[in-house]
Amino acid sequence: MRFSKMHGISNDYVYVNGFTEQVDDPAAVSIFVSDRRCGIGSDGLILILPSDKADCRMRMFNADGSEGMMCGNGIRCVGKYAYDHGIVDTPHLSVETKSGIKYIDLQIEDGVAVGATVDMGKAILRPADIPVLADGETFVARPLEVDGKTYEATCVSMGNPHCILFMEDDPMGLDLAAIGPHFENHPLFPERINTEFVRVIDDHTLFMRVWERGSGETFACGTGACAVAVAAVLNGICPRGETITVKLRGGDLQIVWKEDGTVLMTGPATHVFDGEIVLP
Repeated sequence: MRFSKMHGISNDYVYVNGFTEQVDDPAAVSIFVSDRRCGIGSDGLILILPSDKADCRMRMFNADGSEGMMCGNGIRCVGKYAYDHGIVDTPHLSVETKSGIKYIDLQIEDGVAVGATVDMGKAILRPADIPVLADGETFVARPLEVDGKTYEATCVSMGNPHCILFMEDDPMGLDLAAIGPHFENHPLFPERINTEFVRVIDDHTLFMRVWERGSGETFACGTGACAVAVAAVLNGICPRGETITVKLRGGDLQIVWKEDGTVLMTGPATHVFDGEIVLP
């Protein structure tokens, strides 16, 4: 199987060109290639496939083999791959995902894509649609008991579910490997959840760590950064309609939650290497 290793601010995936390669069992392949000792090493597998609705289609699989709805860092790299490999001949393209069609404006330097702004669609706030087993029209600053401790949580979906916690202490001091699974598998979240632990730097700057369902802690999460920016506006921390810099362990993303409800995400896309691997 031929592949490309790419990352968006250290959120790294193995990318396979589904226009030329066939992957019969992507869940099993994702588990194999994601292993950082016995495989290639990644946060998962992303297939770039033909689409009858958009310029291409993206399927994303987590390191545990589960299929995700969307990946913000991953979709920037899909756009880069499609442009750099001639799948599209324009820096403005559409990508079909399990959470709808997303639109990308690539940043081109010396004939290759180096980053992108992605229209991530509208933030989903209604608990039943996130999904969260709670009533009401939003889930903002509500108490959430996890493993005997009560947190103040805000939940947002960007095509996949997120639980955001604004913290006074530095999130770098947390043992995410110990507490992350308790959030991910909490009974309030029927489809599991991604959890962001956030420190406010100022009214336009946030720092976050993320525990991703199916992958554990990753150095970055694009949809998570979008959800964090939306949650910050909902909690009166940051202004709406202005650029919010979200700092992650792997780098920075710029997020804007527009007045019409859509979220724009801007960040880099980086090619690491190409290779070929024999699957078991």
